[in-house]
Amino acid sequence: MWTVVAIVAVVLLYFIAVYNGLVSRQNQVKEAWATIDTQLKRRYDLIPNLIETVRGAAKHERETLESVVAARDAAMKANGPAKADAENRLTETLKSIFALSENYPTLRANENFLELQRELTDTETKIQAARQFYNTVVMGLNTQIEQFPSNIVARMFNITQAKMFEIDEKEKVAPKVKF
Repeated sequence: MWTVVAIVAVVLLYFIAVYNGLVSRQNQVKEAWATIDTQLKRRYDLIPNLIETVRGAAKHERETLESVVAARDAAMKANGPAKADAENRLTETLKSIFALSENYPTLRANENFLELQRELTDTETKIQAARQFYNTVVMGLNTQIEQFPSNIVARMFNITQAKMFEIDEKEKVAPKVKF
């Protein structure tokens, strides 16, 4: 009788440990996404200042500036899986702003622009690091969900895989600025 109780207790404790591990990984994924959100907020705050600085030096580049503003607005409104796609589009349009600076010596010499460019570059680096960390914790969660026997516990409690933060094909190509 005690043997059966001990076996049931061990199995129950194992399921509790696996469940708690899955919950912990889910919370790591949420925390990693919150880190990305923090850096994205910083990016959103820097973009209007960058746009105004560029607007003063490159007045006829209205289309480029408007595309950055539109991409920023779309990224701020996006949620769920669409958030990653919107952020990829914003990253792509930001590249065009920096490409503009190559054609405007006064813009390159503008201290405000240079400082904003440094801040935005720093933010982009932090976003990339946060994305990498997010993908690492998502991989851990997804791997645990797929492995036996934790896949049974995950199925029992409807714990599902998280989506990796992936860049699209457009983001892999350097921007082209045409005049």
